[in-house]
Amino acid sequence: MRFLLDVCAASRRMQDALRSLGHDVLTPLERNPRATDEELLALALEEQRVLVTEDKDFGELAFVRRLPCPVIIRFVEMPVEEKVRAMRELLERHQDAMNEGSLIVVTRRRIRVRRRGPTDRGEA
Repeated sequence: MRFLLDVCAASRRMQDALRSLGHDVLTPLERNPRATDEELLALALEEQRVLVTEDKDFGELAFVRRLPCPVIIRFVEMPVEEKVRAMRELLERHQDAMNEGSLIVVTRRRIRVRRRGPTDRGEA
């Protein structure tokens, strides 16, 4: 699987964990450290990457502004170790949601998957 880790989610531990599982991982620092949220969405979509973030603005871009976007995983107020464990759980138990158009919100207590319909992905 291909991932784009937003700056706020691009800890070395997360990068190493995903890479050790054989995933392709990219961070904005490797391409454009000053990329806007819209540019990150476009990059993730263009390269078919799952966007991993802590920033709630991506949900607004996807659902309110209805910008075309990839799968988005948003971690909410979790330390790095918990994010890494949760990512492993997502990869093991929620692979289907990560292959479909979804916004996945992960908190300490739950994983919520919100699937997007065709119009939510910017399709006609």
